[in-house]
Amino acid sequence: MIVRRIAVSVVILLVVSLMVFAATLLLPGDPAQAILGQQATPERLAALREQMGLNDPPWMRYLNWLGGLLTGDFGYSAATGGPVSELLSDRISASLVLMVIAAIIAIPLGILVGTYSALRRDRAGDHVTTAVTLVLAALPEFVVGIVLITLFATSVFQILPSVTMAPPGEPVWSHPAQLVLPVLTLVLVVTPYIVRMMRATMAEVLDSGYVEMARLKGVPERQVIWKHAVPHAIAPVAQVIAIQLAWMAGGVVVIEFLFRYPGIGQALVDAVANRDVQVVQALAMLVAIIYIVVNLLADLVGILTNPKLRTEAMA
Repeated sequence: MIVRRIAVSVVILLVVSLMVFAATLLLPGDPAQAILGQQATPERLAALREQMGLNDPPWMRYLNWLGGLLTGDFGYSAATGGPVSELLSDRISASLVLMVIAAIIAIPLGILVGTYSALRRDRAGDHVTTAVTLVLAALPEFVVGIVLITLFATSVFQILPSVTMAPPGEPVWSHPAQLVLPVLTLVLVVTPYIVRMMRATMAEVLDSGYVEMARLKGVPERQVIWKHAVPHAIAPVAQVIAIQLAWMAGGVVVIEFLFRYPGIGQALVDAVANRDVQVVQALAMLVAIIYIVVNLLADLVGILTNPKLRTEAMA
């Protein structure tokens, strides 16, 4: 089953790479002209197009580009003239820090709050949790970010920086205060979906026959919850967590642009504005890889935490 899932993921990545390459071919502008700028002459343009393989047929350019992806060669940026890998290395690290911190906070928080809400069904705590998560889920991420900036950076408390202003060459995480608002925005956007799914699946599991049987046997309530109920409720929640983590890879673009955070989101916005095709292709494939890998891991977690699925997989 694992080998089959991996094979399907590889095929999906190949299809995505073909779509990304075809889409960037339709973008207006000449990459050679963008790199040379005002120094472009017919001779230099012809030489650079030949060097970049722009005169080759589209299928050959695609194969060369795909081979470069597999070997870590993403080409050269039209904006800087340098390798795309060097341009994006620091940006990718900065975004990963942002997403990993947000995931470490949001996943346990969503599971705990969802479990608490299920255990307090139809009580005041459950109603408050449902209302708050529904409101947060309905708000776009940039609205949540603007509200946090208003509360903690501009009008009310003014205790946190509203934008990221790390000195050049210095990692953004060297100033932890600048990470608070972007991370908090991601957490508030992602957590409500995990809470609502965990609450629904946990409520269904608590009403199941095997949980009732465990209680009739005199098993302590804490053991009933954490050994019998939660493991069975985690499997469907893992899919929601995967979708939210995958959303971070693409949705972080808006949040990074809002907070001027120097990650892949800001790099993607700059690349689109500058018609930097190589950077757009590399970032699009990076987001696709993260999405597919996260969903593959979620499938594995669902199998490992669900005894029924584990038995079917072994069979």
